[in-house]
Amino acid sequence: MIKTIIRTLLIATLITSCQPVVQDIYLGQGIMAGEASSTSVILQSRLTVSDSLINGDLPGKEGVARFEIDKDATFDNPLYSDFAEATSENDFIIKKKIEGLEPGNKYFYRLQFGKDKNTLFESEIATFKTLPGPNSSAKLSMVVVTGMNHYFFHFGKYKEGTAYSGEDKLQGYPALQAIQNLNPDYFIGTGDNVYFDHPHKTNFDRAVKAGKNPHPGGYEGMGVVDEAGMRRKYHEQFAQPRFRELFSKLGTYWEKDDHDYRFNDADPYQEFPISHELGIKNFKEQLPVVDLEDINAKTYRTHRMSQDLQLWFLEGRDYRSPNEMKDGPEKTLLGPEQLDWLKETLMESDASFKLIISPTPMVGPDDAYKTDNHVNHDGFRNEGEAIFQWLADNGFLDKNLYIICGDRHWQYHAMHPSGFEEFSTGSLVDNNSRAGRLAGDPESTDPDSLIKQFYIQGDKESASGGFLSVTVQRKDSIPVAIFQHYDEKGNLLYETEKLAENN
Repeated sequence: MIKTIIRTLLIATLITSCQPVVQDIYLGQGIMAGEASSTSVILQSRLTVSDSLINGDLPGKEGVARFEIDKDATFDNPLYSDFAEATSENDFIIKKKIEGLEPGNKYFYRLQFGKDKNTLFESEIATFKTLPGPNSSAKLSMVVVTGMNHYFFHFGKYKEGTAYSGEDKLQGYPALQAIQNLNPDYFIGTGDNVYFDHPHKTNFDRAVKAGKNPHPGGYEGMGVVDEAGMRRKYHEQFAQPRFRELFSKLGTYWEKDDHDYRFNDADPYQEFPISHELGIKNFKEQLPVVDLEDINAKTYRTHRMSQDLQLWFLEGRDYRSPNEMKDGPEKTLLGPEQLDWLKETLMESDASFKLIISPTPMVGPDDAYKTDNHVNHDGFRNEGEAIFQWLADNGFLDKNLYIICGDRHWQYHAMHPSGFEEFSTGSLVDNNSRAGRLAGDPESTDPDSLIKQFYIQGDKESASGGFLSVTVQRKDSIPVAIFQHYDEKGNLLYETEKLAENN
């Protein structure tokens, strides 16, 4: 009792118990937990001058902050991170890796922040769960998304569609509310988390001529061409209230793809104002993916979620050969080091289910004209087919391995001729969805109809925004993985269950 009183008095001298009438420092993008393992997590927030957008952006604010974390919402026995400074150099972001946590626990955390250590405010309390780890068969659930096009949602898809007009528009994407209603443990963004190249000047000018309303934030019809613009995309995205609310209740994992790296179908070698190096730096800066104090941190990684589940997150942009290079054994999307790591860690795993999360498709089919991914004939198909051959040769058809991909703007469940299956998340935003390519379509990468399609949004009527939900649990002691496609309003569109009986 005495210790509690003393602690309360000490904290009272540090934290402002009654905020001033005019608060001049905020957390306009909320707080977020990323890369939860069994014993660690990366916590992140950003100090801002306002609680909402100002002319389409959310300026940062200099200050100091630290995270407080505990297994109890009373914070009677908390861990503290070191104080960190929010400066323009780091886009006023506070990011800290917290270690020494216990597996399979729900943790509560908040940020203590202010202009200096003498006058601190406290954020609202947020939560996340550490991973149960390889010794636990606890139930786990997650949602996997891609295609979060802020411009298309708020301002329309140029001449092809209108902006979202629901009364809840200012809250952000309806799919985020649908996700929150499912109460998953984790959220996975597979890339295209923001769109640097929208609005594009040519399409923007067409929209203006068609009578569309230009972006009020002053884009002046241009896509992003510098670091300030890249950062702005994240500011406007995560300032949406539904993102802030959702991220306060779960852990996140992130990949990047072309639109949140440089531009559509970008490789490291094409000339553009946003350099390859800046694309890598921005991703690591804006999201809780790696410990920034670890200069050797890779953005490809694996997490052993539980006894029954292991995830692999691939990096599809940093190590690829030029897109225009002729396809063959020397052309690579993953790079030799990542490919060796993938094979080695897959062989080491005894998880009941093995899920490879890829920013781009490996089964498809896709549009025939593209040269961007493992499916495209003039892209990286040689490496993709070699991966499937290696998986088959090493018995993974009997080891419950499945692929989940982002990038494609339609949902599907398809099987490669080798027998490996892939689930496409589809675009999170309705305005960013389209009809998918059917097997046998001469304009697809599968004109001979070799791919089996169990489910696909293959026409305009069925195309919609939404997400993929994955739940892994035990039924009568047998590990089961449940894959479910939802639309952006939370309606279940497709469901299939996979049993790991051989485990």
